[in-house]
Amino acid sequence: MKKPTSLLFVLALSSTAAFAADDKPSPIGYSDTPIIPGTQWKVHDIDRPRPEAVTPGEKLGQPPADAIILFDGKNADAFLSKKLDEKGKPTNEMIPCVWKIDNGELVVEGGDSWTKESFASCQYHIEWKSEPHTKGNSQKKGNSGTFFMDLYECQMLDCDNNPTYADGMTGCIYGQTPPLVNAVKKSGEWQTYDIIFTAPKLEGDKVVEPAYVTTFVNGVCVQVHTKIMGPTKHKNVTDYSGSFPAAAPIRIQDHKNDPPVRLRNIWLRKLP
Repeated sequence: MKKPTSLLFVLALSSTAAFAADDKPSPIGYSDTPIIPGTQWKVHDIDRPRPEAVTPGEKLGQPPADAIILFDGKNADAFLSKKLDEKGKPTNEMIPCVWKIDNGELVVEGGDSWTKESFASCQYHIEWKSEPHTKGNSQKKGNSGTFFMDLYECQMLDCDNNPTYADGMTGCIYGQTPPLVNAVKKSGEWQTYDIIFTAPKLEGDKVVEPAYVTTFVNGVCVQVHTKIMGPTKHKNVTDYSGSFPAAAPIRIQDHKNDPPVRLRNIWLRKLP
């Protein structure tokens, strides 16, 4: 008489088979899949180059291993200023950055500053602070800004209980597109910008596709791949008429605040 198979034995065999199946190495790619439209690569292509590993910062906001450090509290060597003439007006002569460092913070005082190096598309990080007792209101209170390619301003402004025009608030593309929300912290606290800037596409020196930004203020998204209409202008409209560079320095604005805006932890990553 045939002995009945033990249920425990059956379960054991099933577990062994499942383990053997799970233990089989998973494919690391395929060569028999269709081509992804618009590319030279197949779906899950085994031969497609893999991105290089980049070590992120230990804490959120710290620069990753491939970042270009513009300011880390030690010196302002990455920046230049314009020499002033006898009347205090800026000339075209560039000199070492005149901004002072106090307690590891860059004090925005003495005119605008430009990066020594030129950049196009990039991931950009900057932190800034406006003192609660800063004099003035609207655009005269805690005002600075980052100009990508020395042309396109993403506004930095003390918008804590400080009404101003919508396209002049922190997170706006100045004079063009307001932020989705006002995400600033209280005056006297550090504010954080994280911006993905996509440079305009050129044919020769003419723009054929506009620039774009995606912007986060204190971790809150306030611009989503927003088209930049042209170089920043005050009280006027803009366009892309004229000639444009493929890359240019980043400019940080001194808007003559009293006391000055302070900066820290400035870095960027070049993007294709």
